[in-house]
Amino acid sequence: MKIALVGQPNSGKSTIFNHAAGYKAITSNFPGKTVTYTVSKMTFQGVTIEIADLPGTYSLTSFDLAELETRKYLLREKVDVVVNVVDAALLSRELELTLQVLELNLPTVLCLNMIDEAEARGIEIDEQKLAQLLDIPVVKTVAHKGWGIDELFENVIKMKSNPSKGKIPTLSKDVEDVLKGLVGELEDKNYRDKFNVPLRFLATKLLENDQYFIEEVKNIDVGFIKNIKNYQKALEQCRDRDSDVVISSERHHLSMDLYEKVVNLTKPKMELRSYLDNIFMHPIWGYVSMIAILYLFFNFVFYVGNFFEEPLLDFFYQFLPYIEDRMGANTLLFNITNGIVQGLAGGIAIVLPFLFPFLLGLAFLEDVGYIPRIAFLMDAFLHRIGLHGKAIIPLILGYGCTVPAVMATRILESERDRFIASVLTTMIPCAARITIIFGLVAFYLGPKAALFVYVLNIVVVAIAGKILSRLLPEVTPGMIMEIPSYHIPSLKVLLAKVWLRMKEFIVVAWPLLIAGSVALSLLKYWQLESFINKLVSPITLLLGLPAAVGVTLIFGVLRKELSMVMLVQALGATNISTVMSATQIMTFTIFVLFYTPCVATIAVLIKEIGSKRTIFAMVFTFFIAILLATATRLVY
Repeated sequence: MKIALVGQPNSGKSTIFNHAAGYKAITSNFPGKTVTYTVSKMTFQGVTIEIADLPGTYSLTSFDLAELETRKYLLREKVDVVVNVVDAALLSRELELTLQVLELNLPTVLCLNMIDEAEARGIEIDEQKLAQLLDIPVVKTVAHKGWGIDELFENVIKMKSNPSKGKIPTLSKDVEDVLKGLVGELEDKNYRDKFNVPLRFLATKLLENDQYFIEEVKNIDVGFIKNIKNYQKALEQCRDRDSDVVISSERHHLSMDLYEKVVNLTKPKMELRSYLDNIFMHPIWGYVSMIAILYLFFNFVFYVGNFFEEPLLDFFYQFLPYIEDRMGANTLLFNITNGIVQGLAGGIAIVLPFLFPFLLGLAFLEDVGYIPRIAFLMDAFLHRIGLHGKAIIPLILGYGCTVPAVMATRILESERDRFIASVLTTMIPCAARITIIFGLVAFYLGPKAALFVYVLNIVVVAIAGKILSRLLPEVTPGMIMEIPSYHIPSLKVLLAKVWLRMKEFIVVAWPLLIAGSVALSLLKYWQLESFINKLVSPITLLLGLPAAVGVTLIFGVLRKELSMVMLVQALGATNISTVMSATQIMTFTIFVLFYTPCVATIAVLIKEIGSKRTIFAMVFTFFIAILLATATRLVY
């Protein structure tokens, strides 16, 4: 059995998916983080279900990549049941997507999620009446608490034996007449089989001037476009406005009519959001509070990581002299063992102490709902550097991992904005580079020095964005972004999210880290390390770094963590400050922060923006890294 979760951004689809299939998708309290679909299998009451978490979309008209991705899946995959997840507190708006889902003529279950928030706002929904009006099952849930999830999937399974495709409310008579006329012509031309979509849905999209279907019709029968234009004009004459506006207005009217029939408004219990937003979104205090919150966040990461790093390193390195005595310092076996221990120590003692608190803090800010407030505050700033305000989403995701951040640029409508945002996200310090900032700069130079690195990074990203936007001039539109309610995060969900993100390090990066440490030990054993360092010597000489650092920069292209962890091994010292000055530590960090992206990022850049632009991004960031690191050497 195959089901698809469909809903508007931030409706709770991914939370339901994770409750059903195990934590396999990142959930956050801000819209736009899901730009591709996630598929998993689960077993419920003996039935095997393949469940797909589709990108959040406000419409099934292909205005952006997320909407197109969702629609393609629903039309091409043989979906048994569609679960339409809606935010119950925003029911009047979210029903507009429900009406479009029903036009697909697929068995559908309506999930009224976050019903607790709706009731707190005084919104009482008669789900039985709504089910009667739409002729589909309607289930109330609170996904982040797990309430109603079993009932939801019980209704999904029932749909297999007793499918209900719902009842599509009719439009106003004049609009309905135009729509039926176009449906009749499409039927005469046998377009149902050619497109494999319900004709009413196809006719609606053609009247909305959906470019995907318009182009498909042109490929089949270019002459029929004239007929479509005539129907669009007929619709425009009915209401004296564009045909797509007429359809959306009709849909809005229907959803409001449904809302009024099934909702009883009572006095809200309380509205804490307005009090908090008066501070967090204030034109002055909003920025003050943002700086204070981020300062506390980074201090939390520093003090937790600093508390664990040195004791854990001492614990691991106390075994090396014993192993060396037993195996002999010049044996191949010892060098392999030494590499394994160094890799294990680097992961446990250097990376994890800083990575875990950072990801936990980031997950908390996401789930509590503060990230969209940052986006609101930063919108004007992004416009000044020539980007759409929605670009804040991939930039914020970049602090976790650059790969999903680059993929998240799909939410931007303009190809130019996607390109600029993709380049800028490669310069945002991801979790791997954050371990370098905290493990080196904060640990040896203090938290103020680490804060300086972050401020410098923001300034450089802003300047780089301005340069790129000047090279590719375009007027950026204003931002329309949903500001979600504040949520009290679930500790279980927070830890699950941290685990999902850390698992990528443990499964992918840590083995590479150990392999890299072993490789470096073998290079030293066979005396090949100096050859690599010599190749990189023009860079290390320019930056005033020890020659032994060269090999770590090469391995850093595989994974950024390798640069720092292997630095300890390459320099042969557990205390970096004994072999590198404060200037060298800062110079090394600045260079690694900005230079060539890791291999995984390069691969996704090629997929998203093409090979030529990826090469440009690599050269551009490398040039910035050289320029800034050289300047750091001279002035720090």
